[in-house]
Amino acid sequence: MRKASPDPQIEARRREPVPETVDPAIEALVHDVIGKVADKWTMLILEALHDHGTLRFTQLGKAVGRISQKMLTQTLRQMEKDGLVRRTVHPVIPPHVDYTLTPLGESLGAAFCGVWIWAETHHAEIQRARASFAEREAATSRLMASD
Repeated sequence: MRKASPDPQIEARRREPVPETVDPAIEALVHDVIGKVADKWTMLILEALHDHGTLRFTQLGKAVGRISQKMLTQTLRQMEKDGLVRRTVHPVIPPHVDYTLTPLGESLGAAFCGVWIWAETHHAEIQRARASFAEREAATSRLMASD
C-alpha cells in the first residue's frame, strides 16, 4: 500500500488528550467499522483501489486475486453502503461498472496505512516472536509425549 497523506483533522485530534468518557455511539461505530474493514477482502479491495484508482469489476477481481465474484460483489456493496467506494454504471452495451474510492475511503486507507507501516517496521520482531513461540510449543509437545 502506498503511503497516504496524513489527514490533518485526525493528526490534530491525535495531539489532544484522551477523553475521560467515551461516547457509546462512537464506540459502537468504531467496533462496527473495525469488524467490517478488518476482514481481508475489504482491506485488499481498499488497497487495490488505492493503488490503481478506478477499476472495473473484473479488473478489481484480478487485482485482489482469489476472490469469488459473489464475495467481491458483497464486499463492494457493503463498502458502497458505508460510503467507502463509489459505483458507476456505464450505460453501454455490454454495460460495465467501475469502482473508485471516495474521499472517505481514501481517508480510511490513510488510517490503515499506519498499520502497514507498523507491520513493515516490526516484521523481523514478529517473525522472531512467532519462531520462539513455535519452538516453545514444540518443546512442550515433546515433553508431554514423553510422559
